[in-house]
Amino acid sequence: MGSEAVESILETLSYSVSGFLLQGALAALEIAVIAIAAGVVLGLGLALMRLSTFKPASAFAWFYIWFMRGTPVLLQLVFLYDALPPMGLKLDSFTTAVLGFTLNEAAFCAEIIRGGIISVDRRQTVAAAALGMARFLTLRRIILPQAMRAILPALANQSISVIKGTAVASVIFVNELTFRSQQIVGQNFKFFTVFAAAGLIYLVMTSAVAALQRYLEQRFNPEIERKRVATPVPDEEPEAMDWRTLIDAKAPTAGQDSAFVVCRDVHKSYGPREILRGIDLSVGRGEVVVIMGPSGSGKSTLLRLINHLEHVDGGEIVVDGKHVGYESHTDGRLEPVRNLAKARADARIGMVFQSFNLFEHLSALENVVEAPVQVYGQTEAEARSRGVRLLSAVGLGRHIDHLPHRLSGGQQQRVAIARALAVSPKLMLFDEPTSALDPELVGEVLTAIRHMAEAGMTMIVVTHEVRFAREVADRIVFMDEGQIVEQGTPEEVLDRPRQERTQRFLRLIERPATR
Repeated sequence: MGSEAVESILETLSYSVSGFLLQGALAALEIAVIAIAAGVVLGLGLALMRLSTFKPASAFAWFYIWFMRGTPVLLQLVFLYDALPPMGLKLDSFTTAVLGFTLNEAAFCAEIIRGGIISVDRRQTVAAAALGMARFLTLRRIILPQAMRAILPALANQSISVIKGTAVASVIFVNELTFRSQQIVGQNFKFFTVFAAAGLIYLVMTSAVAALQRYLEQRFNPEIERKRVATPVPDEEPEAMDWRTLIDAKAPTAGQDSAFVVCRDVHKSYGPREILRGIDLSVGRGEVVVIMGPSGSGKSTLLRLINHLEHVDGGEIVVDGKHVGYESHTDGRLEPVRNLAKARADARIGMVFQSFNLFEHLSALENVVEAPVQVYGQTEAEARSRGVRLLSAVGLGRHIDHLPHRLSGGQQQRVAIARALAVSPKLMLFDEPTSALDPELVGEVLTAIRHMAEAGMTMIVVTHEVRFAREVADRIVFMDEGQIVEQGTPEEVLDRPRQERTQRFLRLIERPATR
């Protein structure tokens, strides 16, 4: 390397630490940091407006994003610089630059955040709703933490672009890094040396963003095990635990004759397709009702209506003498209440889904304690203590700190059962809890449900497990094409079905077992 090259490198390094350029770099960094921070906040609001079902809000957000992304930030800065003073708003160049970049970045951040939100499985939202979590609580605790994996890379790229793009602010005379570099070059004409020094400073600033991105990606990566609070696990074997003590005392007990769930002439349609056509069904306190039927018969839809995860188109559903999420008027009309999340929470209905729907970023124990702490106001210590007992009862006492992806399907479903029981439900709904499991894993889930039945929990179970239905059900309801075809005791429906449609269905599901 020649002496001239060495001299050029040393001169570049000397410029890169000069106070004059570093002051410009600080101005550029301040603009970028404020613009990104404020842009993320505004962008989150715009993203939620875009996703809103309220059309005026969605239309406004779409128009803002379309306009700000479609016009150069240079023109936006010039417009603000020239347009604000005649309106009586006199801002200095720096403040104008911050405002301009913030408004511009909000549009880009909105689409980045919206993309992250819609990348999260919608079933996570449904599971949170079933636990009584309100919309913004679900967004903060469940959706955004999982969306961050998709949001962070794009947001980091945008942040780097803003840092480099602050050079545009020189058009309104902001004394930032590039503008100061031009001033030096205008005096000594050392283009390469001065701009190489400026480039080195930009590289340091953008490298800091890349380092922060890496840290945050690890922080929000569910596959990286995090340090968790050590929690003592009971030495009791699952079989030795008294399930009656695990079910809250307020839960209904067997032997009471009054109807706990009443469905009267329930109708539900999705567009022109009618799913439920006049369902009349009652479930007694402490009773275990198994609903069977072919796919598309409306079984799962009925469960979602009971918990008001879907609205009823006609008829009514009453749980423990009350409408879940509806208020009745004197003329008999039912209208949804404004605070639907609180109505679900007050109803205390536990629900277990076919696909588990565990919160992927939370451990088994964190899944179980989330609703008791965030929705029902239990202390962390109280919720964790009960959560450990519930997980131990379903045979997962040694897996409380494992994330869902570290568990088998059967283990995940048992975590889901413990999570539903953690809110002290009065009623448990099971939507085909074993259909997504390998045959070897079905038994461990059905054992947990069997313990609950023996403890007197009121349950409605959608399943095709004939043997389980025969052992546990007090009554079996057979549905087809949105109607109840027949119902009765397991012996009546499974051994002596009266309807030809029921006979044909039972022959189909029992055939594989006889091969």
